[in-house]
Amino acid sequence: MNDSPGWNPPGSAPSDGQDGPAIPGQPAPPEQTGSAPQWSKEQPPAGQWTTPTPGRPRPPAPGRAWGTPPQPGHGAPPAPKPGVIPLRPLGVGEILDASVAILRRYWRTVLAVTVPVAVVTQTALVFVQRYLATKPPTLHTDATPAEQLEALSAYLRASLTELAPTMLLSVGASVFVSALLTIVVSRAILGRPVTLSEAWREASPRLPQLLLLSLALPLGAGALAFVAMLPGLLLGGAGGATLAFLGGTAAFLAVIWLLIRFSLASPALMLERQGIIPALKRSAKLVNGVWWRVFGITLLTQLLIMIFTMVLTIPFTAIAFALDAAPSGSDLSWTYLVVMAVGGIASSALTYPIAAAVTVLLYVDQRIRREALDLELTKAAQAD
Repeated sequence: MNDSPGWNPPGSAPSDGQDGPAIPGQPAPPEQTGSAPQWSKEQPPAGQWTTPTPGRPRPPAPGRAWGTPPQPGHGAPPAPKPGVIPLRPLGVGEILDASVAILRRYWRTVLAVTVPVAVVTQTALVFVQRYLATKPPTLHTDATPAEQLEALSAYLRASLTELAPTMLLSVGASVFVSALLTIVVSRAILGRPVTLSEAWREASPRLPQLLLLSLALPLGAGALAFVAMLPGLLLGGAGGATLAFLGGTAAFLAVIWLLIRFSLASPALMLERQGIIPALKRSAKLVNGVWWRVFGITLLTQLLIMIFTMVLTIPFTAIAFALDAAPSGSDLSWTYLVVMAVGGIASSALTYPIAAAVTVLLYVDQRIRREALDLELTKAAQAD
């Protein structure tokens, strides 16, 4: 393994269900020789040992009370921890704690990446909401269901068209942030310092491929949903609406499955320096057999981020409404938009690194579990 933050995969990657090398400190399994046990020539004197009574627990080892866990020195040695995580399989709490620890320890580099990106995206959103926002449709009380549906569809189409530039800018910003923070996290695992210029130098060659990967996933999901709903849309009527709903539901479930299956493609592309298709295959191999675990950790992370964002933006929302009385529709004042944008900048700058770190740590955790990456990381840490 080289000393750069990009990690090439170990020689053989037993991700197809094979067990990787043993974790340091764990005893190897005894060999099955098939021969009879060799008893020691020196046996205890007669009358000084007894046969254990069935169902009776064994007495504790000397120096240990009942029910006490083994102390350091009695069991396996602790895993090395050169950086923010111990080099062993990680639990959910350890992944979340490490993501916060990275933000605390490398806050200068992290905020130097996230704050400018958040300022650019929130500024673009302010101008879109001020000048391009579409007013919700106003329907008469005697409007038929068909007229209501048509008005709603027109409103959604206009909203998506007007928000398209902001959405593209957000994708580009997320790619930039994800690329640089992946390098920061990879250094944090080994306890190495990293500056913004170093992270940019490592990440910039991979940005075009990462951008294509980030665009391919949502576009592929949208195409799948469109194909699944197309028969119902062409059929029309009540039956067509039902068919479109069923197709949309099936497509939604399939998209969720695919997004989790390919969720580790980004760190694989950045840290293993692979192409887009190999990175997708790599992610599918690492997630194979642990889809529900990756899904659960990802969902928990997004829920925590959503709660944190809501809590953080409540004061800004209260200030915005206090300075500008209850804005509605497209009549949003500059005061309201600017105050809300400041809250968006604060929340985005703090939540971007958490989400990026969890993804990278999930990738590292799966490689430790399947490929004994902890051995490679230990060698790299000891080489410093």
